[in-house]
Amino acid sequence: MADNAQLIAQCEARAKEWLSPAFDEETRKEVQAMLDAEDKTALIDAFYQNLEFGTGGLRGIMGAGTNRMNKYIVGMATQGFANYILKAFPGRKDLAVVVGHDCRNNGRMFAESVAAIFSANGIKAYLFESLRPTPEISFAIRQLGAQAGVNVTASHNPREYNGYKAYWEDGAQVLAPHDVGIIEEVNKVTIDDVKFEPNYDLIEIIGGEMDWDYLQAVKEAMVDQDVILRQKDLNIVYSPMHGTGRVIIPEALRSWGFQNIHVVREQMTIDGDFPTVVSPNPENAEAMTLGMKLGTKLNADLVIASDPDADRLAIVCRNNKGEWEILNGNQTCMMFCWYIIANKKKLGQLKGNEFLVKTIVTTEEIAEIAKKNGVELRDCYTGFKWIANEIRISEGKQKYIGGGEESFGFLPFDKVRDKDSPASICLICEIAAWAKDNGRTLYDLLMDIYAEYGFSKETTINVVKPGKTGADEIKQMMVDFRNNPPKELGGSKICLWKDYQTLEATKADGTKEKLNMPTTSNVLQWFCEDGTKVSVRPSGTEPKIKFYTEVKDPSFKCAGCYERCTKAAEEKIEAIKKSLNL
Repeated sequence: MADNAQLIAQCEARAKEWLSPAFDEETRKEVQAMLDAEDKTALIDAFYQNLEFGTGGLRGIMGAGTNRMNKYIVGMATQGFANYILKAFPGRKDLAVVVGHDCRNNGRMFAESVAAIFSANGIKAYLFESLRPTPEISFAIRQLGAQAGVNVTASHNPREYNGYKAYWEDGAQVLAPHDVGIIEEVNKVTIDDVKFEPNYDLIEIIGGEMDWDYLQAVKEAMVDQDVILRQKDLNIVYSPMHGTGRVIIPEALRSWGFQNIHVVREQMTIDGDFPTVVSPNPENAEAMTLGMKLGTKLNADLVIASDPDADRLAIVCRNNKGEWEILNGNQTCMMFCWYIIANKKKLGQLKGNEFLVKTIVTTEEIAEIAKKNGVELRDCYTGFKWIANEIRISEGKQKYIGGGEESFGFLPFDKVRDKDSPASICLICEIAAWAKDNGRTLYDLLMDIYAEYGFSKETTINVVKPGKTGADEIKQMMVDFRNNPPKELGGSKICLWKDYQTLEATKADGTKEKLNMPTTSNVLQWFCEDGTKVSVRPSGTEPKIKFYTEVKDPSFKCAGCYERCTKAAEEKIEAIKKSLNL
């Protein structure tokens, strides 16, 4: 109780600082209402901590407070970022950043505020004229030779969120030491330090020309143009989910040669309230309902969608019963990797120095595909900045040909350093065209991959724990798993334990090996003798702890086995949940 009283007192002290004239009247009223309320839950959630850079940068619910997204938190983050850039590039007179935003409420206001603060600090801001996809922001940083960038987006989070993705000069989201350096600078900043007044001479509006350059670059992800030309009438339905893909993705598809593109009209409107979906997340099947409805009406070959900032994609294809089947992120990533390897090999485009990248929580099927075809595969941490890091360290030495993660993100070329749904959507349509050219469907292709490389079923279990108490519970869960690791998962004996915080792998006989990773991370992994794999990690962007499960079934022989193997795997995953008390 005493702890709670102390916490309330700390939050009240922090909140009272927000009653100063430095904050606008609306903000002061919102804060005063929290202070006056008998229930202090809202006050604690809004002020118990500062929003910090996680795996996806700064992200939070919009509203007043230090733990909320508002123009003051954005302002202090930007001032700290500007201070860090000035320190990182001492004496440079031509410093520049790229600033973009998506369709979220307050997005334009935040982006203009970010550009204003950079300009006030003597740093040129290239500000996009209106909403643009995340991958185009990454591309523009590289294209313009900028030192950094900011994209105002909360990606696929619910409508009450907004966020702030910080990028470095390679076009990737910031990594150590820059992430820590930026946080340190941000933490030093008070509201009085923020230079809100813009220097308009240092703000340049960009748009159409960059769109053109980006679209030309996206074509580099193409593997086989001939197959597209033969199947240019592939029947495609696309939805931008009210976001940034609405113009550029249909244009990209047309530039690749596809001519039969239909859009989900209701979801073409720019709207940060996302009125047609519960949540604008391609991981949620509900978000694809309108697309599938139009796909049925038009007898489409496939239905595709991008999330609000167009870094992720969702794919729906017809199964062997002619019904719509939503591919999960692991299946999508696996299909991309298989196609890139198989068809680049067939067309003589592989020189022997190529590599693919996946995150450690993504399906091990990709490892099997790469191994069988003699292509190097690298494992990295969750977060696309780690995939970008692998591209960076091998630039000029080896050729990156693709990389992805289970959360519906893929990057099929190296001109961008973040997930790229325009390029990935074009490539999945090429894969569908190739399948059709061979009398197959995307679903048939998936079944063929399972038949050759073995069946696996992946399920992510999200345990949501909101607020301060939730954060404490998540922390304790990780401590408990570390101190008392499970011995079995759903009846399968664990033979290997990996702890990325200590960077140690422990085998069943007790022998330990060092894990070769660039830094530590709060992730645990357990591998079983039968190929079952579970990874557990707290989310860096949302109040949840995630369990990534993968179950194998060696009995899969053909498409007719899919339902049986899927059902058996689902039963196994339920047993795993019981083993972990979920």
